[in-house]
Amino acid sequence: MTTFLVIASYEKGFDFIRECHAQGVRVVFLTLEKLRDRPWPHEAIAETIYAPDFDTERHVINTVAYLARARKFDRIIPLDEFDAEIAATLREHMRIPGMGETTVRYFRDKLAMRFQAREAGVRVPDFVPVTNYDGIRAFFERQAPPYILKPRGEASALGIRKIHDQEQLWRALDELGDEQSFFLLEQFVAGDVFHVDAVVAKKKLQFAEVSGYLSPPLDVMHGGGLFASQTLDRESAEAKTLRDLTGQLVKGLGLERGAMHTEFIRSAADGAFYFLETAARVGGANLADMVEAASGVNLWREWAKIEVADARGERYRKPKPRKDHAGILVTLARQTHPDLSGYDDPEIVWRMPKKQHAGLIVRAGTSERVRTLLDGYMPRFYHDFHAAAKPPDSARDVE
Repeated sequence: MTTFLVIASYEKGFDFIRECHAQGVRVVFLTLEKLRDRPWPHEAIAETIYAPDFDTERHVINTVAYLARARKFDRIIPLDEFDAEIAATLREHMRIPGMGETTVRYFRDKLAMRFQAREAGVRVPDFVPVTNYDGIRAFFERQAPPYILKPRGEASALGIRKIHDQEQLWRALDELGDEQSFFLLEQFVAGDVFHVDAVVAKKKLQFAEVSGYLSPPLDVMHGGGLFASQTLDRESAEAKTLRDLTGQLVKGLGLERGAMHTEFIRSAADGAFYFLETAARVGGANLADMVEAASGVNLWREWAKIEVADARGERYRKPKPRKDHAGILVTLARQTHPDLSGYDDPEIVWRMPKKQHAGLIVRAGTSERVRTLLDGYMPRFYHDFHAAAKPPDSARDVE
């Protein structure tokens, strides 16, 4: 029987596990003790192992090596971005097929992925590693402020700081001390931010939905605004260009198979698209639900199908997506259980069940209708629900 070791340090990926089970895969699930009481799909899991943490690499290797004495793992799958590196280490150690330690850096290390994307012929904002001060001074000479100081290993917009002048940068580096080499400095590019949510098999895009944020994630994270996104017209010039650029990244970064969430910015200055970041995972913030609402494609299940087909040497058959449009709107709420009963348009297909959050997804036949609905809801969300909070220092602080 095909057996997968599935690793998760965050509550996500239920549909991946369920699809593996539906395909006849035996799922051995490794998660954290603190997540024991989360509603994991235990009916689809053969065994669950709880670890105190994944912080000590040798302890995780020893745990999995012990499990492997009586179990032959065909694949090791991390559900969360922060587990990608330990999964790669385990694959290398156990000699199990999948992304290794070199390739995983292109999807976890924001500095490595920039070098590799540029080498693949994809535009990136000008950047410099925070390692050599002469290199930073040369960066100052060719780029005017503001700048962006980014942690190399965080997810999304977490930990990012906008730097308005050189003196502020040097003060920030003094604060970071020995940690500064784990950051990069980047040219600030103003513009609209887009994301491409895709699945990959045999180093080729099998499905890709292109969407645009209504507000840049950096502004939402640090300014306390509303999180909103909507799918683009699939035949638009923007969508076609961003699918092509994502295909270039798949080859350039060496992704053999799996899910992929990639972000680009269209510069307000020159109209060109620039690469921001990518990850070998399903997009967070319920974007997968938005994609499924628009296309009928469940990214978690497609990823599972790809992994199962590869493990068994079978052919993966890509999905035939529906051609609707969708949009998502989410905010931190003042209420513990926000009442969205006043939002009753028939296009609403999903409501967020999470405490202290208000959110919904709409589906319609045109992107114009989706945008009209979102534009109408946004001021109401501010009035009815919106609350702001200090951004977490790390995704590890998000529960």
